[in-house]
Formats: sequence, structure tokens, C-alpha cells
Amino acid sequence: MFPELLARCCTLPREQVVALEAHYQLLLRWNKSLNLTRITRLEEAVERHYCESIFVASHLPAGSLRIADIGSGAGFPGFPIAIVRPESSVTLIESQQRKAVFLKEASRSTPNIKVLAVRADVIHEQFDWVVSRAVSYSDLGQAMADLAPNAALLTGADEPPSSLGFAWERPVALPWGQQRFLRLGRLSRNSGGGEPGMHEGGPDHHGA
Repeated sequence: MFPELLARCCTLPREQVVALEAHYQLLLRWNKSLNLTRITRLEEAVERHYCESIFVASHLPAGSLRIADIGSGAGFPGFPIAIVRPESSVTLIESQQRKAVFLKEASRSTPNIKVLAVRADVIHEQFDWVVSRAVSYSDLGQAMADLAPNAALLTGADEPPSSLGFAWERPVALPWGQQRFLRLGRLSRNSGGGEPGMHEGGPDHHGA
């Protein structure tokens, strides 16, 4: 059922579907003892966890990117992005140690994923893009601007505050559900966090 449900939102090579389904099965097992997600029912999980994450990946520019996922939790959106964009490197940032252990186990066979079990604001590495889902704007804070000049956030209806230091494009409504948006931004010139401007080529606006 997982492959059939995933096919409703995207067409992927078989090995990528297998990797995503393996992540879901591991998530179910670990979720019995570790509160990774409240969304476990297969159809909802495929839509909210995997399809939404792949939707983000489809709006990032082509080519090899360095991507940081702040507050990765169970691995969304970073893990699916790493699977469908194997040419890119994805760092999953998760300060809760037990969740970070899950991420390390889940990504054991995925060479383009690195897991950092620290807060985002103590990381000094530079990336091309920051991605995040369901992390409050206050928790993203200055760390986002310090890490990358470009951002892709999965959010609700509330617009990102100017304090984040990014200029945001018009939000892209997700094809599933209500009041769910992808917000693409670039570092503002007056933010002082780094050079503004999208990664070369700009976002590739095709659907997932």
C-alpha cells in the first residue's frame, strides 16, 4: 500500500520508494516507545510526512546542494529530501538526543545524510539551504539566517516574521489539506547573516 499511496503524489525510482517505506516501518517501531510523531496511519503519514517533504525537494534548485533540516524530529522534511535528491548532502539537526539516535539508525544506509544532535544555533557550518517543518518561528530564530542564504519552510497560515531576516516569496499552497504552505525565502540584504540571493538557478517550481 505504501508504494501505491506515494504514487498519488510523485513518481520515484523503485529504490527510493523502498528506502522511504523502510523509514516508515522503522518509524512505526520506534514510535511505540519514543514520541516521534502523532501521525502514524498509513495514508495520512504518506501524505503529511513523505509527500509534503518531496514537495519541498521538488521546489529546490537543481544540482548538488548542502541542505540543513532544523528540528528534524523523525526526519521530515530532510530524510525524504535526501532520498529523492541523492546528489545533495542533507544534515539533520535534532537537539533531542533520543530522536537523534533514531535519525542515525534510520539513515545508516543513506550516505548523503549526516545527523547532528545539537541545537542549530551552535552550528558554524554553512549550507546552501535551510529547510524545516512544524518548528515555531521563534525557535528558528537567528540560527536560520546564520546557516544559509536560502530557506524552505513547511508552515501553517501564519506568515514568517521579519525578525527571521528573510524576504519571502508568495506562499505555495500544498496540494493536500487546508492552510498548509511552502514558503521560500532568501536572506534580506539588511539581515547581516550572509550574502542574499537564491542558489544559482533559483527555485525550480514544478510540483511533486
